[in-house]
Amino acid sequence: MRLALLTDLHANREALTACLEHAESQHVTDYAFLGDLVGYGADPVWVMDTVMAYAERGAYVLIGNHDQALLLDDKQGMNHVAYKVVMWTLAQLEEKHLAYIRALPFTIELDDVLLVHANAWAPESWEYIDGVMEAMRSFHASKARVTFCGHVHMPSLYHMTLTGKTGSFTPSADTSIPLSKQRRWLAIPGSVGQPRDGNPAACYAVYDSDAAELSFHRVPYDAEAAANKIVAAGLPAVLGERLLAGE
Repeated sequence: MRLALLTDLHANREALTACLEHAESQHVTDYAFLGDLVGYGADPVWVMDTVMAYAERGAYVLIGNHDQALLLDDKQGMNHVAYKVVMWTLAQLEEKHLAYIRALPFTIELDDVLLVHANAWAPESWEYIDGVMEAMRSFHASKARVTFCGHVHMPSLYHMTLTGKTGSFTPSADTSIPLSKQRRWLAIPGSVGQPRDGNPAACYAVYDSDAAELSFHRVPYDAEAAANKIVAAGLPAVLGERLLAGE
């Protein structure tokens, strides 16, 4: 299996299109969308329709916190920007999209792989894996040899030895990383639709289960077009500015 891992799409059509086209060139056989399909961007309908079409062909799909926010009865606790985006997104989507989101799981297990949006210890809490301590907590909460998470919009890779020693590093793009079976691994591919590491290029990763290798990819896309759509839709301009700055 060559599994493409795409997370935090955030209704960014241009970024998702570029990543899916790039994934095809990597001879991907399976796809996993790790949540936050919507939010921030101006193309929630297209992104939802695309993900749902991939799911019909066998793709794995998780719910993220921005997706769940659409379903909340009480939205008054959100900040101004988040509230405006959620209400605008709700006005764009159809009931079929909301019904699909309602049915999405928080986690999916595939043999020795765990897919989750935020973390393994409390997937519904949306707590971040910001460093080694949180990664260790996730390792202890799961028996999976490899865990893939979204939520954090920056690519990173954590590992735990058989003795429990945990470390991390920032992976280089387009480099195949062997995932030794003497360690357990937790990978965060970064965000397709809103990278936050100072590089506006979209992020995703490919896991080769047969070769036990993982590669992180950065895919340039027309961020200016995506940003212009945000402004044209009447969404907060700062969301478009973040795409151009990669933050």
